[in-house]
Amino acid sequence: MPIAATDYNHVRLTVRDIAVSRKFYDDVFGFDVAFEVPDGADEQTREQLAFLYGGVIYQFGGGLLGLRPVAPVDDSFTEDRSGLDHLSFTVESLSDLNDASAHLDSLGIDHEPIKDLGDAGIAILEFRDPDNIALELSAPNS
Repeated sequence: MPIAATDYNHVRLTVRDIAVSRKFYDDVFGFDVAFEVPDGADEQTREQLAFLYGGVIYQFGGGLLGLRPVAPVDDSFTEDRSGLDHLSFTVESLSDLNDASAHLDSLGIDHEPIKDLGDAGIAILEFRDPDNIALELSAPNS
């Protein structure tokens, strides 16, 4: 009998530089922080939060998104290897997708033009994070 999974719980991305990645995700999405090691944390707290590997876990309506800073500094993401192809987030409307495009422009973040996928019923906006991880925003195309 198949496993009866009902939803995603979390996704954690491996990144090279937590400061750079954190600024990007904070500026782009502004997600609430669910878990991080507080400044000045005692050893017991650090041990309890060791699963963060010095990173952060954000919380938003879709679940949890973590950043795990353990990639070598010379590494870079490619969707042509085994593993992740891209990560897509949902926004509510085409208007929100247009607003997101303007927000990325204001941050100086390169992105593709919004693409209408026609009969699929969605439009998408594609861009990349500092580790070259392919990100996408999806919205209904009407």
